[in-house]
Formats: sequence, structure tokens, C-alpha cells
Amino acid sequence: MFTRRIAKVVKGGRHLRFNALVVVGDGDGVVGASLGKALAIPDAVRKGNASARKSLIRVPLRGSTIPQETRAKKGASIVLIKPAPPGTGIIAAGVVRAVLDLAGVKDAVAKSLGSRNPINVIYATLEALGQLKDPAKEIARRKGQEG
Repeated sequence: MFTRRIAKVVKGGRHLRFNALVVVGDGDGVVGASLGKALAIPDAVRKGNASARKSLIRVPLRGSTIPQETRAKKGASIVLIKPAPPGTGIIAAGVVRAVLDLAGVKDAVAKSLGSRNPINVIYATLEALGQLKDPAKEIARRKGQEG
């Protein structure tokens, strides 16, 4: 998804490392992301992939979209995701589009506000998707509390 080179300046010169932001998903309501760090890019991607598979979340879907509007903030990045009618497609830019696509969302409108830092935007998107509630389960939970 996103890689960057980190240079730490030490007495003997620059010490280079790499960060790799990896997003994994099955396209059917399960998605996760993680940051891998290593001395080489392939190792960082492998570490990020293994860690992302451990941090998977389930996204409730209603047809091809999300059940309700949601908003989340991570650092200075704010992500707003709204459901859309069938046939709309994913109207989002950059990393938000990739996360929604891997989560299996086919129709949604998303807006990224504030900082455009890809790491914070991805984590804010995952937090927003994690806040979604499945309508059927929520109704059953509320009826159970009332009765």
C-alpha cells in the first residue's frame, strides 16, 4: 500500500530502514492493516502482512454498501464514510478507496478531511468501519434489553 525510507543519522553516517503499510482483506467484509518495519522492503512487507492478518475486523454490509454513515479521527486525519445507492461505486480517493475495496464495499462515498498522511488515514478508515453496527443485531440487542 505505502512504503517509505527512514534515515537515522548516526556517528558513522546514515542508518537506513523501511516502513511498509500493508492492508489485507477478503472482499467479503473482513479487512485489516498494519505497519511493518525492517532493514529491507520485502521484510517490512512480510512483517506488515503477518501483523495485518492478526488485526482483522469484520465490517457489516447491507447489500453492496455500509449500513449507516460513520466518521472517525486518527491524529489530525478525519475520515467520513456514507452509504450510497447501488451502482454508485466507491467515490473515494487514495488509500480510503483501497481499504473499502478490500473490505468488500461496492457502493460508498468517502471524504478524507484534515491531514492526508496515509498511515493515519488508513487507521481512521479502519476505526470508522469498526464503528459500524449490523442493523439486524442492533435491533435484536435493543429488543432484548426492552423485554
